[in-house]
Amino acid sequence: MRNHSISVVIPSYNRAHPLTQALQSVHVQSHPADEIIVIDDGSVDSTETVVRQQYPHVIYIKQANRGVSAARNHGIQMARCQWIALLDSDDTWHPQKLEMQIKHLQKNPGYRLCHTDEIWIRHGKRVNPMNKHRKYGGHIFRYCLPRCVISPSSVLIHRRVFDEYGLFDEGLSVCEDYDLWLRLCAFMPALFLPQALVTKYGGHGDQLSHQYWGMDRFRIQSLSKLLGSGSLDTKQQKQAKAILVEKCKIYIQGARKRHKHDEIRHYTTLMKEISHSPQDGAVISDLETCLET
Repeated sequence: MRNHSISVVIPSYNRAHPLTQALQSVHVQSHPADEIIVIDDGSVDSTETVVRQQYPHVIYIKQANRGVSAARNHGIQMARCQWIALLDSDDTWHPQKLEMQIKHLQKNPGYRLCHTDEIWIRHGKRVNPMNKHRKYGGHIFRYCLPRCVISPSSVLIHRRVFDEYGLFDEGLSVCEDYDLWLRLCAFMPALFLPQALVTKYGGHGDQLSHQYWGMDRFRIQSLSKLLGSGSLDTKQQKQAKAILVEKCKIYIQGARKRHKHDEIRHYTTLMKEISHSPQDGAVISDLETCLET
């Protein structure tokens, strides 16, 4: 295969119609992919029929429903090429997406992770991301801490990265992408292309982010795991702890509104373990007082 051979991995669950749009956007790439893998995560719609009839060249694999992380991981493990491009089944690529990424990787051979900017469509209308969603290149660990700043559908990543740093965490129901980019960007730079080469479609009810309240609890879990690994340097530890405490505060506020006292106690205890400053201690004391209200 070519020096920059590419496997495309597309997880899908009951999204036969948008999946055809995603596959078509791969099919028209100016730099063609070497293989395309669809992991059907237990769909009960017409996904299998659509893929087999309309895209017979695609490698179609069906598994029992285990979630998006398990589906992505299965596809990554099946991939044979040097580079792996991820694409969610409800997103599409612009025709020169892979070509531009390969060209920039050839010019910057030290990078093993490349991502691009994107266009957002919500409920059929284009929306402009806020400044907090701005994307960056280089050593971006500090930008990865507050929220996910890399779109899985924009990523082109060398397969050895997964061997060295692991796959998506299948124990996380959501924020699995946040978790992976945080792990990777703690140790390697990211090559960023400011061109919008992906269109992301949102607002539909089957998105995982619509199925959970308090998304920060999954980010807290990820941050706690990373801090517990002992792999961060002193500066990174300080940055991660500060964000973890902040997210605990936000989550506790939501738990208070829902009268989830056990969760308030749990995250208050976690804050105690992480935070040692007098200022945070005062905040924790205030939150403990609220348990009686």
